[in-house]
Amino acid sequence: MKIMHYNEQEPVLFDSDPAKGVAGRVVIGKKDGAENFCMRVFELSESGFSPRHSHEWEHEIFIHSGEGEVFNQGKWSKISKGFVLFIPGNEEHQIKNAGKEPFVFACLIPSGAPEL
Repeated sequence: MKIMHYNEQEPVLFDSDPAKGVAGRVVIGKKDGAENFCMRVFELSESGFSPRHSHEWEHEIFIHSGEGEVFNQGKWSKISKGFVLFIPGNEEHQIKNAGKEPFVFACLIPSGAPEL
């Protein structure tokens, strides 16, 4: 069993196009013996955003804190603390911070996908 606070994991920082102001952490992954899923936690700083992209695997997201927007099917939708997202494989998507506080979310992906 692994028990830890997510911020104990050192982040990987992304701060130039196509992603800006992003800190990503693999909090549960292959090195922990997780055979089916990988859990990542992302923090987007004020005005931060993930790249607009698509990939063959699905992922599930839980919004932990902050205010943001998600791009899907050609439009932006507001999301905030407590929202959940299911993004099927091959759907173009992007997430951005729409507030002044850090936007924090957990993202689950299947094993075999790049962990970060």
